[in-house]
Amino acid sequence: MSDKKRIWGWFMFDWACQPYNTLMLTFIFGPFFATVAVDHYMSLGLGEDAADATAQTLWSNALTIVGLLIGISAPILGAIADSSGRRMPWIAFFTALLILGGFATWFSDPNGGNLIFMLAAFCLGFIGAELAYIFANAQLPELGEGDDIGALSGSGFATGYIGGVISLIIVLTLFVAQGNGKTIIGLDPLFGFDPAMKEGTRFVGPFVALWAIVFSIPYFRWMKESGIKRARTSFSGAMYNLKTSIVALKTRKSQAWFLISSMFYRDALNGLYTFGGIYATLVLNWNVTKIGTFGIIAAISAAVFSWLGGKIDRRVGPKPVVFGAITILIAVCIVIVNLTPNSFFGSALPQGSNLPDVIFYICGSLIGGLGGVLQSSSRTLMVRHARKGQETMEFGLYGLSGRATAFLAPLLISIATYATGSARLGVSPLIGLFIIGLILLSFVHPKGDANQWSDT
Repeated sequence: MSDKKRIWGWFMFDWACQPYNTLMLTFIFGPFFATVAVDHYMSLGLGEDAADATAQTLWSNALTIVGLLIGISAPILGAIADSSGRRMPWIAFFTALLILGGFATWFSDPNGGNLIFMLAAFCLGFIGAELAYIFANAQLPELGEGDDIGALSGSGFATGYIGGVISLIIVLTLFVAQGNGKTIIGLDPLFGFDPAMKEGTRFVGPFVALWAIVFSIPYFRWMKESGIKRARTSFSGAMYNLKTSIVALKTRKSQAWFLISSMFYRDALNGLYTFGGIYATLVLNWNVTKIGTFGIIAAISAAVFSWLGGKIDRRVGPKPVVFGAITILIAVCIVIVNLTPNSFFGSALPQGSNLPDVIFYICGSLIGGLGGVLQSSSRTLMVRHARKGQETMEFGLYGLSGRATAFLAPLLISIATYATGSARLGVSPLIGLFIIGLILLSFVHPKGDANQWSDT
């Protein structure tokens, strides 16, 4: 198999799986769940503000639990995979979980009769998507050398975001009904889907599953195992290797600081992704179609920024790119927290002003674009710290650092939302998480702990 085909196969895995994050987590299913949950709690007698806060708390608690499961399992599974030199069977298994979870969300009750089932189905697919990504990320060092890794990482994320935006356009134009029962371009939802039962919106889960099935085919055909097959190691042996790697962080100080730093700033970024659509629903009162349009703009921005970020990464190295992205995202969070439908930084706006919508569209573009850059260059920086032959376990540790405190952003948002009674102020803890990550990043060596990198 040619190197070019392997690279394109790896790119296509991002294309195949990204719609789960774009459509399910951020722009369609997450806001849909929030709307269903709010209506359900209001039917039980809660006021709108209390129902908003309760719905956001339920969503954040579910993601807290999922984050812990992913964080604990990622390095353990990575150590087991590295012990045999095989990753593809694990990637196939976790992709299957993504597909199963996507199909299961079709059975969501738009009247709120099975909120826990809705969450469980979504979380099953989300676990599959996240763990599959961790194993696929560990294949990046096999695809290029030196500073080319940054460009490959950026192009991979750009490919994924393009897939996300195309899938989002398809569901908005053909399936998801607006309040008038028509799609965004004025069509009846395909296949006779009933707008009253939100069937077009519920079909997003099966659509994402089918998308993953079709577009992961090039990956599984072209991205063959390239590592040397090793004798299968026992579970206890794999755990010993994992323990050794964790203990070794005492001497690999740059890697330790990077893992701790990314633990905070990636948690904050995941919080933005997770609650961006929820915020637009609960604070700005956007409908699913408007949020979807917002998602298209954000995803296009992410694709362009990720590609450009990869080029900058190749030129100056990943650390300056990560630093710059975090700094701008802090400013974006400050703007969001001070934005309401009727005011901006405490200044009242004219009745019916569209300024809040315009500002949030701009913020969404920056979140999507800089979020893609941040993830891409962070992945490159992790490659600079990964030891040859232990990439999956190392990326498992990277996954652990990204998920060990994955409960923190949802938990802090839940606490802040409950304490203030405001979904808007509830996202303010993300600012502090970004700042902590930025401070700790200053201790990370730009070349990592490896010796094969250039001086960038």
